[in-house]
Amino acid sequence: MSEQDRIKWNQRYAEDSYRKGNPVTLLQDWLPKITTGKALDVACGAGRNAILLAQNGFRVDAIDISAEGLSKARQSARQLGLDVTWIEHDLDLPFRFDRDYDLIVVMWYVDLDLVTRLCDCLAPGGYLVCEEHLVTDEEVIGPTSRNYRVEPGQLRAAASGVDILLYEEAVATSAGGEPVASARLVARRPRSHHSIS
Repeated sequence: MSEQDRIKWNQRYAEDSYRKGNPVTLLQDWLPKITTGKALDVACGAGRNAILLAQNGFRVDAIDISAEGLSKARQSARQLGLDVTWIEHDLDLPFRFDRDYDLIVVMWYVDLDLVTRLCDCLAPGGYLVCEEHLVTDEEVIGPTSRNYRVEPGQLRAAASGVDILLYEEAVATSAGGEPVASARLVARRPRSHHSIS
């Protein structure tokens, strides 16, 4: 990211112009199938997914560039009596992630190299749940720049080192009734995987 991104997101959260209160449906659908443990929410924003994970008994690390978004997240978690480790960091800069996550969540933040790296941060049997805006010619909501969307097949390729349990590319209707084009991925690290670091 850049200082420009940090300013943009801080401003959006400060003005409350980025209101996404509900956790992502894909995560809600898969959560019952995933054993509770240690989770990472990447580009967590105001924390809606991190809070859902904490409510479901996960020990959560949540990382984002926006101090403003994290402040809102911290406040929400505190009101609910939840303990989450909030980390302010620009994901364009190196960061040493733990390597024993049972669940890693990446929602609407496009960095395919990072997705590939995060596959190595899963514990054996750990899950990656990821949803990204997809490049499309159809009229859909979301970012207009292709930089913030994935091309067809790109997300699947980024996670090719783990077992893919679900992969979909589609235009669907959002909770707000608007068309959204997305690539959705659920993958799992094999239990007997020996990684070489």
